[in-house]
Amino acid sequence: MKIFPLTLVPANTRIDFMRYRHIFITIALLAFVGAFAVIGLKGFNFALDFTGGTAVNVRFENPVSVDDVRERLEAADIENAQVQTFGSGNDLLIRVRAAEDIAHIDDNAELAQHVLEAATTADNPGRILSTESIGSQVSGDLRKNAIYAAIFVLVGFLLYISFRFEWKFAVVASVTTLFDVAVVAGLFALTGREFDLTVLAGLLSVMGFSINDTIVVFDRVRENFRGVRAEPLEIFNRSINQTLSRTIITSLVFFLSVLALFLYGGGSLEGLALTQMLGAVVATLSSVLIACPLLTYGVLKVTKQDLLPKARDEAALERRP
Repeated sequence: MKIFPLTLVPANTRIDFMRYRHIFITIALLAFVGAFAVIGLKGFNFALDFTGGTAVNVRFENPVSVDDVRERLEAADIENAQVQTFGSGNDLLIRVRAAEDIAHIDDNAELAQHVLEAATTADNPGRILSTESIGSQVSGDLRKNAIYAAIFVLVGFLLYISFRFEWKFAVVASVTTLFDVAVVAGLFALTGREFDLTVLAGLLSVMGFSINDTIVVFDRVRENFRGVRAEPLEIFNRSINQTLSRTIITSLVFFLSVLALFLYGGGSLEGLALTQMLGAVVATLSSVLIACPLLTYGVLKVTKQDLLPKARDEAALERRP
């Protein structure tokens, strides 16, 4: 692809990816285990969607600093409050999770008033625009449904690729997709960033983006296995190089689009955009550096016999003009 005189990605690269496949797989395995370790030991910083609590939308007379409001809330013993801008600089969304330190406030209106009194000052008063409360039962159902959604997507991918390609491709594609999601989720757990429904939506979109990149590479692998006489490692190298330009350009365009959403979409979309940006980077690396190398190990090792046209494929080819 050329942008004026600049060549963004060479059209005919000849990088020997398979030469370093053991290193790539080792790094990926360490990252995969590390991600699950961080998630298991540190856990996620769940938002109200998954923990339950109250969200209060407050409008101040003058623009207000998020850090100043957060400090005033902590001084009022509301230490688990999350503050972010909402709309203009005068509006703040203050979310207070259900926790022991506010368990004595049972009424939602009373809690909202308590938050308002702690957040405002005499020279910059505020008023409550709206409040929203999420109970523990609802948040528990959301956590359960989130797990079901992820499992449903993975199983759907597994079935589709098994039908479209071979079971070895399906297993590898599912593993690389799980790797992408685990690494991105592990980064959220490591940094302590808030994990809400928008982040969950971002992770599901990462799964779709990852599987799309991987299928493109696998489709070229199958074509080259059937039409080129070469060793499997050479087939894998040629397939990755042939799709490298398309993969990088697609990922770059997607990344820039989501970057604009991250910069200008506001605080409510920040988690979604950040998840998708991280996912675009990780998914691109996994489709290029991990997917094909996994097809060279153990029971997942692909041979030419695995990819010879089946009877239904041969009949379909014969019917073509």
